[in-house]
Amino acid sequence: MDRASLKKVRRLVVKVGSQVIAQREGLAFDRLKSLAKQFATLNREGRECLVVSSGAVAAGYKRLGLTERPKTLRLKQAAAAAGQVSLMLAWEKALGVYGLKAAQILLSAEDLADRGRFLNARNTLNCLLEQGLTPIINENDTVAVEELKFGDNDTLGSLVASLVEADLFVNLTDRDGLYAADPRKFPEAELLAEVPEVTAEVLAMAGGEGGPLGVGGMFTKVRAAGRLAERGLPSIIASGLTRDVLGRLVDGENLGTFFPPEKKKRGAYKHWLAFATRPKGTLWVDAGAAAALKDRGKSLLPGGVYKVEGVFAAGDAVNIAQKEGVGPLGVGLSNYSSPEVSLIMGLSSQEIVKKLGYGHSEEIVHRDNLVVFSQ
Repeated sequence: MDRASLKKVRRLVVKVGSQVIAQREGLAFDRLKSLAKQFATLNREGRECLVVSSGAVAAGYKRLGLTERPKTLRLKQAAAAAGQVSLMLAWEKALGVYGLKAAQILLSAEDLADRGRFLNARNTLNCLLEQGLTPIINENDTVAVEELKFGDNDTLGSLVASLVEADLFVNLTDRDGLYAADPRKFPEAELLAEVPEVTAEVLAMAGGEGGPLGVGGMFTKVRAAGRLAERGLPSIIASGLTRDVLGRLVDGENLGTFFPPEKKKRGAYKHWLAFATRPKGTLWVDAGAAAALKDRGKSLLPGGVYKVEGVFAAGDAVNIAQKEGVGPLGVGLSNYSSPEVSLIMGLSSQEIVKKLGYGHSEEIVHRDNLVVFSQ
């Protein structure tokens, strides 16, 4: 897929970063209005737009009398509650100038981790689009505890793009795209027009923190693009400060950094399993089991498990790990609870019934409910 094919895009998710629409003195209404005009133009062309908008905390912390972005979860939640009102009013006003109507959707990580709620969110968003509304989506920061947060709207945006099966994910920031080196330190650094594959080296290139008004840096944006590429969806990281950036992107203009989809794409269910679920434990496996999972696409049998961590029920997501200090090998839905796995680990599948007195399945994790990470 190349940029020229973006002219066929009919549904796009646009993530708008705090650095684009928020200033130290509050929301930048002129920028919101400019984006609203672009959404209206895209709508007239027959394209559907969903917006993942940051800016609630940036809009709210001054209403609390704070001089800088809050550091504690308690104050972040208070600022989000105060700022979300201002954010939605600003979007409603900006969109209204061009005859569009906004609909607010607040999501928590728990909403998308549960498969039923995930599908309900999809149905709601599709219904809003059918009714001609523009969904404005944000994380429900006011109630989410730290361990149940997306952590950044780049991750949320990529999950929404997969959720609604968008044709394109556009991540608008205050940078022109991904550079070969940090342009703040190396002004001559090259802007990368395209990244064919998000490798460990590319992620290392993107390392760094977000700005004072936002959370995610370039790393989370590139990681989100890489996950969508695996899903088979293209992404672009571009500057939201560029004139008519959205229209020019869907016309195929060479702006920002383009991340084409991978040819061998991951299905919607496996993408949800890999990135939306919140694993409640870890199954540690031996080298033989790891090889069977990675190289032969097998299910995880009890004989390959040697240690269980965490407390989980049958049907919960669990990480699968092989080595200490290394990220998980994969993630899957366990057919057995943590106490049950503790009893049957190391045994053959034929010994499950003898040990437990019953057997849900021969596998602890079936390959249909398992994702093995490429890196």
